Amino acid sequence: MPCTLRTFGLWLLLILTVSLVAEMRTLVTPSNGLRPKMSKDNDSAASTNSSLMDRQQNSFILPVEANTSLSEPVNTKAVLSCPPITQKAVLVTIRWEIILRDKPSCTRAYRRDTNETRAINCSDETISWDSRPDWNLALQINPVAITHDGYYRCEVVTTHGHFYHGYHLKVLVPPDVTLFQLENGTIVCRAAAGKPAAQISWTPGGDCHTVEEPLGNDTVTVQSSCRWEDHRVSNVSCSVSHLTGNTSLSIERNSGVQSVVNVRTVYIILPILIILVIVGSIYLWKIRVCRMKCSPMPATQRRTIHFMIL
Repeated sequence: MPCTLRTFGLWLLLILTVSLVAEMRTLVTPSNGLRPKMSKDNDSAASTNSSLMDRQQNSFILPVEANTSLSEPVNTKAVLSCPPITQKAVLVTIRWEIILRDKPSCTRAYRRDTNETRAINCSDETISWDSRPDWNLALQINPVAITHDGYYRCEVVTTHGHFYHGYHLKVLVPPDVTLFQLENGTIVCRAAAGKPAAQISWTPGGDCHTVEEPLGNDTVTVQSSCRWEDHRVSNVSCSVSHLTGNTSLSIERNSGVQSVVNVRTVYIILPILIILVIVGSIYLWKIRVCRMKCSPMPATQRRTIHFMIL
């Protein structure tokens, strides 16, 4: 009996010991597992903040360069802007480089610390600052001319780096559109001195022939001539498409030509008829006088005829 109690006591002590160890592991494991988890979250947050700061710093430090194609109609005002400057950045200098065809490069610069502007090889007074460079860095062209085709590049130097923006400027010239009819019935639509060349279309379509004539100053004259065999076509339209806008003109077939021909006929034939009548009257009068002088007549009869003539 005593041995049995002693054995039971040992087993009970062993079970209590195992239970206590298991409980201690349960209490220790969450605390040990929680510590790495907190460390991972903190590292992730720190990494995120670091990457945001790096991107912000890189957006200011890394140079930015962009190019834009720009089309402006002739005789208008064009304003070219520089890259925007952030609030944290401080302007140091700005430089506009202007490269035009068949002309030396022109440079307009501004220095902030000395509030000084300068121009090098800039003879075109229509290209200038849009306002005071310490207020506005933009460049203006007023008025725009065909010779202003070229490349304009703005370089901004700040405490956060260099920034560039270039413009490929293309000047547009609207064509002078006319529509008229020739004496042979051909109708002509002409888009003169446009830049770039205009496109011409007809309504209704006919037997048309289109030619282009370069004028030497980058402008082109486009002329389209059309004929219609269908006599039922009385009204035709010419449509001119261009980057500066579209134009449409209409004309009545034949009526305009016939009236012009009739007027020309009257103005040409009428003076000729008047001249012929006058010359013929004088000629007949001279013949009659000559016959009277040359024919032998009695003096009394000659006096009577002479009196009648007078």
